[in-house]
Amino acid sequence: MAEAMSGRSRVRRHSERGRYDRATVDAILDEGLVCHLGVVIDGAPRVLPTLYARDGDVLYLHGAPAAAILNGGKESPVCLTVSLIDGLVMARSVNNHSMNYRSVVVFGRPTVITDREEKLHALQVVVEHVCPGRWDDARQPSAAELAGTLVLRLGLDEVSAKVREGGPVDKEEDLDLPVWAGVLPFHTSSGAPQPDPGVPGDMAVPGYLDGYARPGWVR
Repeated sequence: MAEAMSGRSRVRRHSERGRYDRATVDAILDEGLVCHLGVVIDGAPRVLPTLYARDGDVLYLHGAPAAAILNGGKESPVCLTVSLIDGLVMARSVNNHSMNYRSVVVFGRPTVITDREEKLHALQVVVEHVCPGRWDDARQPSAAELAGTLVLRLGLDEVSAKVREGGPVDKEEDLDLPVWAGVLPFHTSSGAPQPDPGVPGDMAVPGYLDGYARPGWVR
């Protein structure tokens, strides 16, 4: 999606790793669970890890209205990042060690969602992003809970991805060193669901939790 690339989002360091197509960007966003939201408040930078969800061409973020960083991000320039680590790259020299990763950077100005139906939709998108099937299973927000939740919308108008894959890139003179080199892959998986003590013993684990996995995870 070349139109989403700008001077800020263009990858400069290792520019060959830059990806600007929405298929790559969306795949990374859809696999991730946590983003880091950066904003300047009172002249100082702040970064907050928080849940997010993609819905087409926008991201939804939510939190308490009292959260300084979310309030600071309302209508203000922000930088949002998502990173996925795929492995450690072990080179023959310390200087050439690296990581295999996939990351996304989004620039923009979030807007506050005030419409009740869109707010409910945004929260549903977030819940379903984290655990598909959960929204219809659990109690949905009350009017008071909805009023006490701040929801932001951030467009994917200025976005890029960066991907590092493959093995180590050693210098020619290091190739004969008696040092192991290669990649230690990382795989993410979920464990067995652990019921809350108040859950009846005969209540079955929901199917969406039994074998829970995200795209790219190990089942």
